[in-house]
Order: sequence, then C-alpha cells, then structure tokens
Amino acid sequence: MKEYRLDEIENLKVHGRTAGVLSPLPLFWTGSGIELNVSGSELWIEVEAGYKEYEPWLGLWVNSIPVGRQMLNRERYWICVFRGMNAEKVKNIRIIREVQAMSGDPSSYLVIHSIRTDGEFHTLEEKPYKIEFIGDSITSGEGVVGAKEEEDWISMWFSATDNYTAITANALQADYRVLSQSGWGVLTSWDNNPDCSIPQYYDKVCGLLKGEINEKLGAFKENDFNAWQPDLVVVNLGTNDGSAFLQPEWCDETTGRHHKQRMNGDGTYHAEDMEAFKEAVISFLKKIRAYNPKSQIVWVYGMLGIPMMPYIYQAIDTYKIRTGDKQVSVFQLPNTNDKTVGSRWHPGKLSHKKAAEELSGYLRELLGN
Repeated sequence: MKEYRLDEIENLKVHGRTAGVLSPLPLFWTGSGIELNVSGSELWIEVEAGYKEYEPWLGLWVNSIPVGRQMLNRERYWICVFRGMNAEKVKNIRIIREVQAMSGDPSSYLVIHSIRTDGEFHTLEEKPYKIEFIGDSITSGEGVVGAKEEEDWISMWFSATDNYTAITANALQADYRVLSQSGWGVLTSWDNNPDCSIPQYYDKVCGLLKGEINEKLGAFKENDFNAWQPDLVVVNLGTNDGSAFLQPEWCDETTGRHHKQRMNGDGTYHAEDMEAFKEAVISFLKKIRAYNPKSQIVWVYGMLGIPMMPYIYQAIDTYKIRTGDKQVSVFQLPNTNDKTVGSRWHPGKLSHKKAAEELSGYLRELLGN
C-alpha cells in the first residue's frame, strides 16, 4: 500500500467547483467529488469532516455503480472504498458528496486529503459534454431517500446519486456540476427572504456558505469560469418563488428589512411583484450568459407543479427580445405524483428518473443541433 496526496496523482478528475486547491480538496456542492481509474486490490480515502447540525454524507461508486453511502464523523480518518478485488483489472472509482452545501451550518465541511492503494492510476477518458445544473431542493435531491412519511429536515434524506442531475448526465455521457440550495429561489426563498436567492452567489465558488473554515477552504473566492465551460446550463428555479406568494412577510429582526411577494384578493398574483420575479429571471440569464458565452441555457420547471410556468415563459421571451440571445429555451419537467413522491413531499427516485428520461431526450436534441 502506498499513500498519495491528491496533488501527487496525475490521473485525477475533480467534479464540482473548487478554489483550485487539491491538498486538501474541499467538496462544497451536491455531486462534487473525485474520479479515478485505478488497478490494485485495495483503495482507501482519507477524509475530514466537521459539522454542528448537518453532517455530510459520502457516496462511493465502483465501475459506474453506487456501492456505498455513509454519514461522516467529525474527524479526520480513512475509509475503505474497496478491497480484495482483482488487482490486475482497472476499476473506475468515483467518490461524491451526497448532500448539498449547508448554508445553515457554518461548521459543516468536507475535504479529501489522500488516497492509499496498492495499485496504479490510469488515464481517464474525457467525456464529450459538460452540464451545469442550478436549482433548489429538487436539484439537491432532497426527499430522494427515506419513506414517504419522513418529514424531518436532515442530511440523511438527500441524494446526489438517485438524482435527475446525475441520471441526465450519465445518459448524455457528460461531466456535470451542481449548484443548489433547498428553499432558495431566483428572487427570494420560499419564505420571502431576498437574501436567499441563488443568482447573487453564482459568481463565487460556493458563496452561500458561512463560517471561517469555509472561508479558508476558498468557498468565497471568485469562481474560475474559464477553467470549466459547460455546453449546457440547466436552471431549475421558480418553485420556491411561487411558494413565497403564499407565505407571510419576511422581516429581519435586526435591521427591520422586510419583503413580501403578494397575492391579490381574487387569488391572482400581484402584478408588480410578478414583474419583480420576471426581472430576476432575466437578470440571472444575463449573468449566466456573461460567464458562459457559448452555452445552451435551458430553464426547466414542473416537478412540484407549474404555477409559475407562464411567467417563466414570459420572462425568457422578454430576455430573448432584449438581448437577441436565441440559445435559451424552456422545458417542462413531469410532475411528481402519489406513486413517484419521496420523503418530505419531494420528488422521489421514480420522479427523478422520469424527469431525467424526458430532460435527457430534449438536451440530446440541443447537443445534436
């Protein structure tokens, strides 16, 4: 057995946004991790995790099949990925973060320090496409794990594995990245908090995190967009913005700031507030395009109902007229039903699988064109 720091491994693929540092390598976002082709009979990884409330979970893949999923302890230690396998055969190994970035827990972090193996590392085949997924709890895979009656908001019920993002990327033979946060939207969170919107943190590595440890790991640095340019950017936002219209006013007790997306007495959306939502969509599309000049941008929506769909269409039509950008489209995802729902009233495995089947077909057409 020989031990390697990650920066000593030439044939190593990093998945997910990072600040460019490999020793150690922080895994900030859902689905972030490392990939290796390695021979040998045994392989271990050295991880370090911390948290106060929301522990990280790690997924282990061998030859494209998930073989393990585990909660991590608050310590630095070694985890066995495989042992006793045919030493001559080359195995594709992928180690991924199963849980979203935990903005509500400044102490939550996960890093990989080293690899220990008796084998050798082999060249990884480059995939033909890259996809960036942006979203909320659906894209974080909240509710994919667990029985339907589970309602606790805990890390255990999240999954990056049985997630439409991973399934779609695999179907298209694409590398992918995910930026997602439960309850957040394009303008406000589900409870009207304007500080909890994905677009304002898009230019950072993982700017929605908090805490000194995440600052040291580079979460708040500017993201290097030139280092990883996606062919497709898939945005799945709007579900929480729609919920905000049904929730009480948000108020910051410290500053007195307040915000509310309003409904009219007849149950329709307040025109001024809906215009604010549409302008937020347009503004985010402009930001995405500025950083990804050649990407196809697809706004997807629908796994938990479609009340905001007409306004998403209107916003994107307005964006295309204003900018002349024709590389933007909308795709409606299949709704979750009683048979496909998971825990916490979120889409379950079957819902994610169905969404991925339909979305991958549409994206394949875009890539073909």
